[in-house]
Amino acid sequence: MTSPIFAFFDPTYILVIAGLLLSMAASGYVNSTYAKYDRYRAQSGVTGTAAAQYILQQSGINNVSVHPIAGNLTDNYNGSNKTLNLSESTANSSSVAAVGVAAHECGHAVQDARNYFPMRLRTAIVPVANLGSTLSFPLILVGVLMGMNQTLIHIGILLFSLALLFQLVTLPVEFNASHRALRILSDGGLLTANEVPMVRRVLTSAALTYVAAALATFLQLLRLILLFGGNRDDN
Repeated sequence: MTSPIFAFFDPTYILVIAGLLLSMAASGYVNSTYAKYDRYRAQSGVTGTAAAQYILQQSGINNVSVHPIAGNLTDNYNGSNKTLNLSESTANSSSVAAVGVAAHECGHAVQDARNYFPMRLRTAIVPVANLGSTLSFPLILVGVLMGMNQTLIHIGILLFSLALLFQLVTLPVEFNASHRALRILSDGGLLTANEVPMVRRVLTSAALTYVAAALATFLQLLRLILLFGGNRDDN
């Protein structure tokens, strides 16, 4: 009989390492891409904050306020309190990259205002996905310690799969927000025809971080299934 503890040294751990490397590569790529186009000043001279306010106004959204927040690339849209939060690297900068990031967050505000279904679905999944992420590994560990109790282990794996579901639902939300941002910037005159492709590169690099996160979560789930998902009988 093989002790369950040896499962943690299974060669499938390479899947976790691969996911980590993917996430690190995507993060490094978005940071380097942002830094590159952060050196280009928008010819309009508009800042990220001004761009966001303009886009919201042009989109007929009057119930969303724009606020500066601490950090670098911590920009986000909060639908619960209708705030668009721009990081220090975005709010007061007039770089092409900053305007693009601000426009992307405005894309989320537009999604919210237009009742974009994938965004509504993602919001609904959040509490369930958080609960699944919190309980999955403790349940799997308890199942292992109880002599490979398959019921607890399978419930833990199922709960962890909710995190992957959340990541997958996030993808169309982020890609659509970037698509809306590029269309708004192209039509609104905030950026020139030469500057829009720069923003596209910034937003594409940012989108890859979500793809990498989904792949990393999938690889982790695959490892759990390979290790514990089979119907074992170690007695």
